[in-house]
Order: sequence, then C-alpha cells, then structure tokens
Amino acid sequence: MRTDLLIGGEWRAGARRYCLTNPATEETLAEVGEAGEAEIDAAVRAARACFEAKEWRELSARRRGALLFRLADLLEERSQEIAEVETRNNGKPLFESKIDVAMAVETFRYYGGWADKLTGDTLPVSGNFFTYTLREPVGVVGAIVPWNFPLNLAAWKVAPALAAGCTVVLKPAHETPLTALLLGELALAAGFPAGALNVVPGPGPTAGAALVRHPLVDKIAFTGSTEVGQWIMREAAGTLKRVTLELGGKSPNIIFADADLAAAVRGAQSGIFYGKGEVCAAGSRLLVEQSVHDQVVSELAQRAKKLVPGDPFDKNTRLGAIVSKQQQEKVLSYIAAGEQAGARLVAGGKAAKVNGKGYFVEATVFDGAQPGMKIVDEEIFGPVLSVLTFAGEEEGIELANRSMYGLAAGIWTKDVQRAHRVARAIKAGTVWVNTYNFYDPAAPFGGYKFSGFGRDLGKEALKNYTEVKTVWVGL
Repeated sequence: MRTDLLIGGEWRAGARRYCLTNPATEETLAEVGEAGEAEIDAAVRAARACFEAKEWRELSARRRGALLFRLADLLEERSQEIAEVETRNNGKPLFESKIDVAMAVETFRYYGGWADKLTGDTLPVSGNFFTYTLREPVGVVGAIVPWNFPLNLAAWKVAPALAAGCTVVLKPAHETPLTALLLGELALAAGFPAGALNVVPGPGPTAGAALVRHPLVDKIAFTGSTEVGQWIMREAAGTLKRVTLELGGKSPNIIFADADLAAAVRGAQSGIFYGKGEVCAAGSRLLVEQSVHDQVVSELAQRAKKLVPGDPFDKNTRLGAIVSKQQQEKVLSYIAAGEQAGARLVAGGKAAKVNGKGYFVEATVFDGAQPGMKIVDEEIFGPVLSVLTFAGEEEGIELANRSMYGLAAGIWTKDVQRAHRVARAIKAGTVWVNTYNFYDPAAPFGGYKFSGFGRDLGKEALKNYTEVKTVWVGL
C-alpha cells in the first residue's frame, strides 16, 4: 500500500520518514512519509486550487454524490484488507475493525445521498422582492482525526465536507495513518479530482499546527483531546477560521435499581472495554444505585476478569492492545493513582503481554471511587472503569453532571418516565437508554461543555461545511 503523502492527486515523499509499530507484537509495521510545514502548505494549496477549479466548483451536486457512492463501494470491496490494516496499526480486535470499516462505508453512502439535497429557502420578506438563500461550501477544510478510530472518524469529517462541495486536507494521527492513506488511494480510484482529498500524516505540534494556522484553510474539523481543542480555538482566531471540536469525555453510565441488571452489567462492560476503552464516549464512570451496588460490582468484576487480553486477529479476542507504549504507560499511571487515592481495585490493574509481547492492559475495575479522584475526573482513554454509588434519582443526576465533560451518557431503567426525565436532565450530547455505544450516520454526535461543540454525522454536520448566502431580487 501507499505510504507517501497524497498531495494534489500525486504521491510525494514527506519531509522525512518514520516507523510505525504494531502495538500487539511490537514489530515494525511500516515506514511512512511525514509532512512538515512545506508539505502542509502544498496540500492546502492543492485543495484550494481544486476548490476554485471548474472540475470541483462547477461539478454538479449529483455527480459529487455519485463519487461518494463509488468511494463507498471501493471501501466495501476492500473491507477485509482495510480492517486488517486497521488492526495491525491500532491494536484493536479484528471484529471491531470490521465494524469500523462498515460504519465508514455507510457514512460515505449517507452523505452521498445528501449531496444534491442541500437546498436554500425562499423568504416571505416585506416589499416587492424575491428573496432566497443559498447554501454554499465553506471552502478548504482541515480535518484532524485521532488514533482510536482512524478510518471511521476520518469518514465522519471527509464525507460531509466533500458532499457539501468543500475540499479536504486530512491529517490522520501520527500513530495510525495507514487507513487514511488507503482512503486517499481509493478516492483517486473513485474518480475524485486531484486535490479534492489530500492526506498528510504528521505530528500534531508541527503538521497539525501548520494546518490550523494556514491562511488558505477556511475551517478546522477536529476530534481529539480537550487541551488540543482549546489550543486550536486560540490559534484559529488569528485567521478567523470556523472550528468544530469533538473533544474528551468522562461519560456516566447510570444503573438504577429497577433496571434489567444482567443487561446493565453487559452494557457497562461493553461501554468501557469495547475499543480497549480508547473511546471518547466510553462509559468510564459507572454510577450504581446503592441497593444493587454489591450485586452489580460482583458480576462486573467477574466478567472483567474473564476478559483476557489476546491476539487481535484471534476471533475470540475482545480486548486488544493499547495503541502505543506511551499510552499504555499513561493508563498504568492512572491505575496507580486510583490505588493511591484509596479506590478499591476489584479486577485487573496490570500490564499484560500476549505471546510475550505487546502493549496490553488488563480490564480494570475500581470500586469505591469518589469525585476528586483522578480516575473519576480525568479522561484515561484505556480499559479502566470507576464505580460510584448514589442513593436516589436526584443524587444520580447530580453525580452524572459533576464533570467538566458532556459527551455521552447511559441510563439503565425499566421506568420509561424516569428514562426520559433523566435523559433530559443529563448534560450530554448523546444519551443511550438501556443500551450503550451505538452510532449511525443519521444520528448527530458531539458534546456539551468541555467535550466541544458542533456535530459530526446527521444532517446537522452538513451545516458545519456550508455558508448561507441571502439573495434579494427587486421585482
């Protein structure tokens, strides 16, 4: 597969090359080109040239939609290969990578269908005028995506941007660029004009910063940490870029005493351990009503102990490798902090190896956690669950909202009135009731508070990539 930079429809060498490591085997995976400021500048200028050219600006919306459908078809045709690449690069189990690729395919198809449906309105203004609005593409989009869902989150930004008529410079995470490069390769094969999609791997502090500061970039669409999102907002002010930010989370998963406890425990397990906990919406705070606390914790601890880290290519593996040694060390430091703060470790808590290698961490559960502890207040991005207890609905809601974040939440109850009541009270962009961690291209996703603003997915995402123009015609 291609491992250079895709700029203006051509594969170019980077400022230098760097090695990727398979996190499950610690073996060298590939050597990839790395973008510096010069390469970012070239990619942005290629995107700008394509945006201004007849090949894109005058391309019909229906033709853009057809290109997105074709790209989805090509992704689907090579889905097995792409999933295997994602697993080798990220360390997640292969079955999860297959889900990611399928979601990316659906996302491109969803926005392919939207491309010719971005309409304006006619306005009943005072006076003898015909007044209407147009929705026009915002321009060149810098899309910066993280390492936890490399292809899927790229699709969340690239698909609506292209559907709206924008051109894109995609900067994948430094650790996981391979499926983004495959996406660029397939976009060319699908017939997208040179410069419509450019892919430039590189470190955030250099390549990412150059993209954010570039005066020819009109919008930044970012998924990543809250700290980096705050920095992007400050830097984007210099060139008055539009910004959408999907940031961190410390999502509460609330189990009420009247819930189907077996289903709730399964949901709590998948809510934190799916994706190795490297999920921004992970249900990393489990809030359990006091009367069922002991039962829930006991069953959850038993399930966590059976969730053994394994070879990501083994069909039975449900807990893969942490994405890098650095991230593994970060997760382990949080586990140590939880023990030091007095939380009770009831499952996991240690690093692990598979066949003597890899950056694995056991499925970890802390009981007796309290607000103020690092494991409760800070995003860990690993398979670490903190269990807190509440006495009633009002306290449960207060505890759920006692966080700087507001990305997602889960509610487990058989009381339909309570479900709707609590869902309204929770300050989060997504609330799952009697389920957790489900997504669809039609369902908007994004956060409240320090989890960012703007929405990926759904028709709402298209607003991020368009300008509204009002036209007055005197009659």
